[in-house]
Amino acid sequence: MRLLLVKTSSMGDVIHGLPVVTDLQAHRPDLTIDWVVEEAFADLPALHPGVARVQRVALRRWRRELLRTSTWREIGAARAALRGRDYDAVLDLQGLAKSAWVARWAGAPITGFARGCVREPIAARFYAHAHSVDMRSHAIERLRSLAGQAWGYTPQGLPSFGLRRDLPRPAWMPQGAVVLLHATSRAEKAWPDDAWVRTAQACARAGRVPLWPWGSAAEQAQAQRLASLAGTGLVTPRMRVAEAAAMLLHADGTVGVDTGLMHLSAAFERPTVAIFTATPAWRFGPYWTPAAVSLGGEGAPPRADDALAALRSLGGLPGDAA
Repeated sequence: MRLLLVKTSSMGDVIHGLPVVTDLQAHRPDLTIDWVVEEAFADLPALHPGVARVQRVALRRWRRELLRTSTWREIGAARAALRGRDYDAVLDLQGLAKSAWVARWAGAPITGFARGCVREPIAARFYAHAHSVDMRSHAIERLRSLAGQAWGYTPQGLPSFGLRRDLPRPAWMPQGAVVLLHATSRAEKAWPDDAWVRTAQACARAGRVPLWPWGSAAEQAQAQRLASLAGTGLVTPRMRVAEAAAMLLHADGTVGVDTGLMHLSAAFERPTVAIFTATPAWRFGPYWTPAAVSLGGEGAPPRADDALAALRSLGGLPGDAA
């Protein structure tokens, strides 16, 4: 049987969907699993060996360019590609009008969240089958529960992301690096500059090279500013998602705000300190591995000293990182 998973964005949401593939492989080995995802995040499902094929879409770009003939040509090609795979079922893990629209392209029965659980109720109108999940549970457990109800099993234990570990270290990346994920699209999720500066300087004193990644011009400027304030660290080259994943896999540790790359570091089960300032750690933080620690919470950013102590306890820093 052939199943299509629909989880197009954002980065963190796509990462949270990966344990569904691991569960399905364990309980329904008869399934061939494909995944449809935004073009910017296509490298993520490909990191799981259980995903047979990744279909790229560009909903964000298409929405901005609806008047272009080329846009509708791309939409038609993506729709034809999905319809041509002859799927037996579609599982919409996103629960949005746009994800339900894409799910319909496959021409197979769609399963999704019931109206009381779906993010946009209009999406439920397109589902042949709908299931309720515990909205008080972590986002990952809601996805696992939906898939389990759809395919006749009950998820057990902690989530397993099933990520490939054969990614080569980026050629530019030094040994003994600590990744500082400072960038966020939401200002309220940011950590104060002085906390980043203290963290970077302590890492350098402990013999680690702070890495300042970025993904846009504004984030690059911020990375350069923080590196200058700290007087230490390497502003990374611009990276695709696959190269950023390799960086996280080979780093000694990661300190990051609540963003997709922080969750990816924790999914690799690398030493990860998750910084929460505007979102609840109990609902979104990494809980599946002892290699990750969540600090802070809504309106309560943690101190740099606490982050350093946590990173040291996880083995990401040697000796005294104060």
